[in-house]
Amino acid sequence: MIRFLLNVLWLVFGGGIVLAVGYGIAALICFALVVTIPFGVASLRLASYSLWPFGRTVVPKPGAGVASGLANVLWVVLAGWWLALSHIVAGVTLCVTIIGIPFGVANFKLVPTAFWPLGREVVDVA
Repeated sequence: MIRFLLNVLWLVFGGGIVLAVGYGIAALICFALVVTIPFGVASLRLASYSLWPFGRTVVPKPGAGVASGLANVLWVVLAGWWLALSHIVAGVTLCVTIIGIPFGVANFKLVPTAFWPLGREVVDVA
């Protein structure tokens, strides 16, 4: 019940909708450039995670190899840096208030995933 409440508050006050729109724009750009379709899929996965982060986490995907690591370097250049920067700015802004600290921490938790989305998967926390 607490996770549900935190996720609803995250959508309204934590910037979840704005961040998901950013990931959606990145996905559309990646889908338009046909070669970067795997980046678009990863961006949509992160958009759903940024909409509902409490109660879920990101873990390394078994079987992800060197190709996903090299593709992540390209991702950082194309979209990862500005998405990670948006999480940092939102996290710092939210941590200014005591009530916003859990949402700021959730934003900081999304920063490494914004940098390296390929080779990871979103799973529910038990």
